[in-house]
Amino acid sequence: MKMKQSLFLLIGIVLLFSVIVSGCGNPNNEGTEPSAAPSNQQESTTDSESNASEEIIEPIKINIQSDRPVLSTGPNGNTATAATTLELTVEDIKKIKEGNYTAAIALHFAGNDWSSTQARGLQETFAKMGIEVVAVTDANFKSEKQVSDIETVLAKNPDIMVSIPVDPVSTAPAYKKAAEQGVKLVFMDNIPQGFKHNEDFVSIVSADNYGNGVVAAEIMGEHLAGKGKIGVLYFDADFFVTNQRTEAFEKTIAEKYPDIEIIERSGFTDANDTFSVANAMLTKHSDLDGIFAVWDLPAEGVLSAVRQAGREDDLVITTIDLGKNAALNIAKGGAIKGLGAQRPYDQGVAEAILAGYSLLGKETPPYVALPALKVVESNVQDAWKQVYYQDAPQEIQEAVK
Repeated sequence: MKMKQSLFLLIGIVLLFSVIVSGCGNPNNEGTEPSAAPSNQQESTTDSESNASEEIIEPIKINIQSDRPVLSTGPNGNTATAATTLELTVEDIKKIKEGNYTAAIALHFAGNDWSSTQARGLQETFAKMGIEVVAVTDANFKSEKQVSDIETVLAKNPDIMVSIPVDPVSTAPAYKKAAEQGVKLVFMDNIPQGFKHNEDFVSIVSADNYGNGVVAAEIMGEHLAGKGKIGVLYFDADFFVTNQRTEAFEKTIAEKYPDIEIIERSGFTDANDTFSVANAMLTKHSDLDGIFAVWDLPAEGVLSAVRQAGREDDLVITTIDLGKNAALNIAKGGAIKGLGAQRPYDQGVAEAILAGYSLLGKETPPYVALPALKVVESNVQDAWKQVYYQDAPQEIQEAVK
């Protein structure tokens, strides 16, 4: 009997021990709670990755440091609004992106640094605004080609068109058709004849062309020590900005350098003809000390004529626009001693911002301008970066060294 009792007691102890061991190892008890942590961690990682993949939107504005006041007025005599006052906020950009807008760029001429850089400024800024550029056209300085370009562009139904008229009279009907179609028109430098702010166009954006003419005159006066005989090559067409440059150059010479005499003025209508125009001027006046050309491409024709005459070491050329060939000649200490530079990239940014204003229903100024930039041998490399937001070409860097 005692043996049975002992046996039962031993069996009971074994069973109790088994239950205790089994309970401690049960995967379904409270010990499983920590297994929820990996699930929470995965959810947190996914949220973090989602936030990281969200597009970062930053305000769009123009940052230029300059102590030169803007001297130009607009085609209708408007006082210039500084481009540095323009800005699209993050909320503005988000609203514009929701519209899925499109834009077109109708250039007068696309074959120079000014045009290509301005188009780049426009395209890169429009991309930040979620606006698709559906066309970039080149009229090659021909008004009939520009009219055809505008008609082709309008078939794409753009919401915005940024353009510069080759001729403000003959292209006006084509631009009027665009305005009547509801296209927001932002102009570079000039407007078609008869166009009214807010009714027909959003705004005009320009460099300080008058200010750049002053800069070119000052460089001429400095290099001639205030004395000498010079010639002027001007664009013989009704083109507002080039007229401003020539007027500013001649007025500054007359008022600030009375001992410098303008003895010859020669007009041209095709920039490719300026070699022959300058050559005739040099043949007629062998005593010329300097020549002003109204932009850099005509200045290249003048430079060729000056070289042919063997005058590169003793004749001063000044101009406007920082093209590669002009910049390289300045860097090498050649006949082109300096120029007034526009800021085409920033101009493109300003035009895109104003287009954004119009889409948002914001008030726009009739005329916006960017300050002139004086470029001479000592700052040509730095000026290139300010103008184009890129390092100067290798040839210019090597010439500077």
